[in-house]
Formats: sequence, C-alpha cells, structure tokens
Amino acid sequence: MQYVAGNRLTLLKNGAQYFPALVEAIDAARAEVFLESYLYADDETGELVTDALARAAARGVNVHLLVDGFGASDFSRRFRDRLHAAGAHLLVFRPEFARRRWRRARLRRMHRKLAALDAKVAFVGGINVIDDFESREWQAPRYDYAVRVEGPLAYEVRSAAARLWLLVSWAALRRRSRADSALQPAPICGTQRAALVVRDSLRHRRDIEDAYLRHIEAARVEIVIACAYFLPGRAFRRALYAAAQRGVRVRLLLQGRVEYFFLHYATLGLYGRLLDAGVEIYEYTQSFLHAKVAVFDRRAACVGSSNIDPFSLLLAREANVFVDDTGFAAELHDSLEEAMRSGAERLPPRQWQRQPLWRRAWSWLAYGLARFLISRFGFERYH
Repeated sequence: MQYVAGNRLTLLKNGAQYFPALVEAIDAARAEVFLESYLYADDETGELVTDALARAAARGVNVHLLVDGFGASDFSRRFRDRLHAAGAHLLVFRPEFARRRWRRARLRRMHRKLAALDAKVAFVGGINVIDDFESREWQAPRYDYAVRVEGPLAYEVRSAAARLWLLVSWAALRRRSRADSALQPAPICGTQRAALVVRDSLRHRRDIEDAYLRHIEAARVEIVIACAYFLPGRAFRRALYAAAQRGVRVRLLLQGRVEYFFLHYATLGLYGRLLDAGVEIYEYTQSFLHAKVAVFDRRAACVGSSNIDPFSLLLAREANVFVDDTGFAAELHDSLEEAMRSGAERLPPRQWQRQPLWRRAWSWLAYGLARFLISRFGFERYH
C-alpha cells in the first residue's frame, strides 16, 4: 500500500451528497469519464446519472460506463439506447448467460463503485447508482459513504478504471475505445495522504484484507468499523480479538435489519465470541446499512466498496481508499458516532446468552452452512 500525498479529500455521506457532486464533476469533464457501478437502477437516480453521461458524450467527452453482469443484469434498455445515441461506451462485466449453472466463477463480480474524470477528480466508495430510499416508508436513507478525490491519487483511480475497461473490452471482443493517453496526473491541490487499494484475482488478491489487518494490528486506542455484510475469516477475527485484549476499544456498526436472511443469521453466529472478547456491537436499524468504512485511532480511515466477507475479500473486484489524515478520520469518526448514537442499538455484553433458543439455533445453522460453503469453494483458510 503506497500512500500518495498532495490530495484534497471530501467525505460524502449517502446519495444526497454523492450524486450532486458526481453529476457536477461529469458536467465539468472535458476529456474522459470512467464510471463503474455494481447496481444501476432504472429510477430517478439512474435517470440523473445517465443524463449527465449522455450530455458529456454528446459534447465529445470519451465516456466509459462499466456495470456488473449480475448486479445490473436488468440494466435499462432506454438507458442503453440513450447512451449509445450520445456516443458513450457501455460494457458489462461477466454477463449472466447460464444462470442455472453454479460455479465459483459466477461469484467473481465487479463490485467496485468508482468514477474518474479527466484524471483530476475521482470518486471511490460504496454507493451504487440507485435511489437512497428503497421504500418511501423508510425514515432514513440507505446509509453509505464515498470520498471525492482531487489531486495525484485521482490519476491512480483513473489508471485502475482504464485497466479494467481494457480487460473487459478484450474479454468481450469489443472495439476498444482509446483512453486519453495525453492526460497527466493532477497537480498537488491539498495536504492529505491517501492510497487506492484494489482487490482482484491476479496480483491483488488479499491487498484490502491485508491493509485492514495492518491497521488493526497497529491500533492502540480505538477501532470503529461499519460494514453492511460482516462475515470475516479467521485471521480477521483473531486480529479483532487481539486488539480488544490489548485494551483497544473495538466497535462494530453492523446491519440490524434482515436484508439477506442467510447472511444475517450467519453473522449472528459470530456475536457470542466477539462480545466475550470485549468487542462492542451496534446494530443499525434506522434503514439498511450499506457502508464499508473504518477509522483507526482517529488517525487513519478507510472508505470503499469492500465488505468484510468472503465474497468481497476473496472473489469480487473491489476498491477502497485508505486515508492517513487526522482531519478526515475525525470527520468520519464523528459521523459514525452519530449513527451509533441515534440510529443503532448496542448489544449488551451478555445479550447473546439471553437470545431465544430458536434464534441461536438459526444462527448456528446458518454459520455452519456458511463455513461449509466457504470450504466447498476452496477457501478453507478463510473460515
């Protein structure tokens, strides 16, 4: 992990802050736009972003949109036609052809959510192109984060996006639109240090997990992790146990609503050991938690697309930004603190022992099945 200095970073919370900033940056682009999203919904947000991409392409900007073949399998035909008419380029990562065939390769998804504009501005985070409110009955929007990057690191984000675009275009046997080779790294425009860390199945298989582990092992005061889907492997769990045992306050903000039944109850199977080790668990219940962020000793922080589960850490293509800046870390810490205070419930240390027998049985069964499936897919060391 190589930190890059001279950046200006802006923390963006939820789509209400992210999408206006993204559209503004697309409208300001003059040479090229790369946008990657796992989900791309046919809703007001999808319309907003598609219109911005089409406007950019119509004025001569080289627009590249990459969506995942599973997450965006229902990508809107009208969006496709609009982008094509404007001259934008669209690719699908691993299109779903044989949906009934269960192979590990089908789980290798493009889960990144990033954008790169003119190699000067970039966005990295966990926010898909989808409305914040899945239901108008929600009292709060889907809880998520992204970071806006200005400065030299934006060029690294652009390079990562261009590499994946080239790879997918070769795999799809499509004509390869040329990225602008004349673009240069943005000049220094701030004082913040940050690093782009990606996960793929080639040279960067464990980079995100290793970065997390290094920060956990280096923490001396406090660790705060917010994660939508939390099913860490053995090494990650042991690092959290060790941190709590050496006196570090470890707090986890996890999903309180049942979104995916199996994963939810498999995660509950870890609660007892975590609570016994002194880890604090907060369940977010105000809406669906979708964040994948962390703060270490209020000095370093992480914002990205990677969950702490076997799919993100062992199979999917992910992208996180790790930040070495006390100001940014403090801002994210305060935001998470507010979420834990106003939108979450803390589990008492002995909460697990007082759970109904049926709930404990479901969690043990789900966790046991999760371990079996992880081993079945060849990841024995993970569980």
